[in-house]
Amino acid sequence: MKKHCCDYMDYHANFTCDVHSEPFACPDNLILFDKTNKEYSLIIHDGGSSIIGILFCPWCGTKL
Repeated sequence: MKKHCCDYMDYHANFTCDVHSEPFACPDNLILFDKTNKEYSLIIHDGGSSIIGILFCPWCGTKL
């Protein structure tokens, strides 16, 4: 898989949960990475499928 800006982003952008099949159902899933558009979003755990796009890495500050 593609290497992201830092190890933390790489881990969270590629995170898969063994318990939850949907990323929005897993409280440990923080980042949604759209491989087609190469866009990053934070998952808003509000019981739905809300996300908010981000332009900078929350861990290292690199422009995405």
